[in-house]
Amino acid sequence: MDARTYARMRAIADELMEREDTWAVESGRHELIALRLRRQIERQMAGDPEWAGHVARSGPEIEAPAIGRMRRPDLVVVEEQALDTPGFLDPADVALVAEVAATSNPENDYREKTRDHPAMGIPLYLIIDPRDKTLAVLSDPGPAPGDAGPRYRARHDYAFGDAAPVGPWVLDSGEFPAYDGS
Repeated sequence: MDARTYARMRAIADELMEREDTWAVESGRHELIALRLRRQIERQMAGDPEWAGHVARSGPEIEAPAIGRMRRPDLVVVEEQALDTPGFLDPADVALVAEVAATSNPENDYREKTRDHPAMGIPLYLIIDPRDKTLAVLSDPGPAPGDAGPRYRARHDYAFGDAAPVGPWVLDSGEFPAYDGS
């Protein structure tokens, strides 16, 4: 999408977000997984001087107007000072984005976001899928073969219960419940 079209759509989105009846719904298990993920990453960052000043947070939107992209991941890892802005996060400040696949539209996490996040230059993308109890860690954004645009060139898959390396962190994926309760 070109920058002009994106600017028009962004203005419409801003107007919609100001409406009181605009909201999103996520299941309790979805939110529990995002919370447990945040806690694990923050515990590991707390003991590592390289990550001093970084936080893991749900909610901030990441915007790349030059390429017409905006995303609101379930979790981002970013320097705390990058949150002190009147606008949205700059993708250059983001170390990791994570999504907990939704039951209503999981394809969005696997198709559109695997296109958008590397195009924004985000180095790590984690997908936690409670439907089938898996994790996918995508990294190394760069050009795709042909003219398909940037893609993640590395992908590592794990099952719930595995110790899953995600960049400098190792997740205890056994803490994540499946949507079916198992």
